[in-house]
Amino acid sequence: MKVLVIANYDLGLYKFRKELLQTLLEEGHEVVIALPYGKLVDPLIEIGCTFREIPMERRGMNPIKDLELLIRYYKLIQQEKPDKVLTYTIKPNIYGGWVSRWCKVPYYANITGLGTAFQGEGVLKRMIIFLYKGALRKASIVFFENGENRAIFLKYGIVSSEQAIGLHGAGVNLEEYPYMCMHFDGHLKFLFIGRLMKEKGIEEFFNVARRIKVEFPYVDFEVVGPFEEDYKETIERLESQGIIHYHGYQTDVKPFVESSHCFVLPSYHEGMANTLLEAAAMGRPLITSDIPGCREAVYHNGYTVKVQDEEALYNKVKSYIEIDIEDKIEMGIQSRKHMEDKFDKKKIVEKTLEYMEA
Repeated sequence: MKVLVIANYDLGLYKFRKELLQTLLEEGHEVVIALPYGKLVDPLIEIGCTFREIPMERRGMNPIKDLELLIRYYKLIQQEKPDKVLTYTIKPNIYGGWVSRWCKVPYYANITGLGTAFQGEGVLKRMIIFLYKGALRKASIVFFENGENRAIFLKYGIVSSEQAIGLHGAGVNLEEYPYMCMHFDGHLKFLFIGRLMKEKGIEEFFNVARRIKVEFPYVDFEVVGPFEEDYKETIERLESQGIIHYHGYQTDVKPFVESSHCFVLPSYHEGMANTLLEAAAMGRPLITSDIPGCREAVYHNGYTVKVQDEEALYNKVKSYIEIDIEDKIEMGIQSRKHMEDKFDKKKIVEKTLEYMEA
């Protein structure tokens, strides 16, 4: 069987779907991946995937660019003649879905988050709903990374209950992210990993760091991730003041998780925040937003706060600072247990393939 996998970004496909692709290949299926080229495409080629480069603009809705993308997907499916199509993220789901439907190829979409379009009630939201309805009408299965995204799609009649299948995100590789006990050397480290952009809650994180450093000078705030928006000047100022330590984009975040004592992600919206799952798998307590895609990672292992509520975030960070070391370690143990119980990537891959009948 030939499976065509359409995505928008090499990092996401490699980091979160590599095990699924490996399993398909090990079971004797041909796997073609279609996405813009990035350096993490090469290791996917090395494990046996065939790469087809599809340039695209990940953000924005330029009608001409999106029409070009639609045509590229149509030519791709005509050329490859896949037995099944698997899509990830908004544009591949919509335009890949429309083309798969036209070409009468069985297709499976993954809703990894709703994006900003669903936050308001304007024309853009109505347009996205219209496009999704047409794209997913004939989808064999539509996978959702959290229950509330699934409920929204059902509410607007985008999918049927028979199509809509919930997964615990992409899961986390428990072998790649092993449990590591926390070590305390007089400093307490809070860690943020993610793209530096307002919607990840980075401004709330910065403001809380400013306040906490005044009261608790021994507390450190570590930031790992690339610039998605222009925070360069802010970062430089905060570093010069000794408020944060910025490490830029890192291909391997495990050393930063290992040296940390709590992972913080005050995001505004998520499909399923994989950074939370990875940090929890390594035994780190979590402080995150009480929203779909974040709250699911917290179960006796941290705190949730109202989205964009800086005061609540400050209070939870302070609460964590003030609890005993033994309680911190126990919360970390509970993080690992919760990942083993609910988010084991092996189980997620098995469930995905079961529904695809691959």
